Amino acid sequence: MSGDGPPHRVVLYSRPGCHLCHQVRDILERLQTEFLLTLQEVDIAGDQALLARYGEAIPVVVVDGRVTLTAPISEFLLRRALTQGAGKRARG
Repeated sequence: MSGDGPPHRVVLYSRPGCHLCHQVRDILERLQTEFLLTLQEVDIAGDQALLARYGEAIPVVVVDGRVTLTAPISEFLLRRALTQGAGKRARG
């Protein structure tokens, strides 16, 4: 395994029963074999502040605290977010 720097921090904001959220999580889990990333999934349903902030925009993905993607989110957009900025942190 190779790559420079720490893994990308990826946060997926979702809620139960959201099929788009499940699709994005599946893509991110697949991308973990290619990119160095840590994935945290946050359920907005139990948090009124997050529910007010993201509501119907879910799924929402935040990469490294700076790149925010909202639905619809494709594998192309996730790959682009993971290769922006500091560069691709790929597994070798």
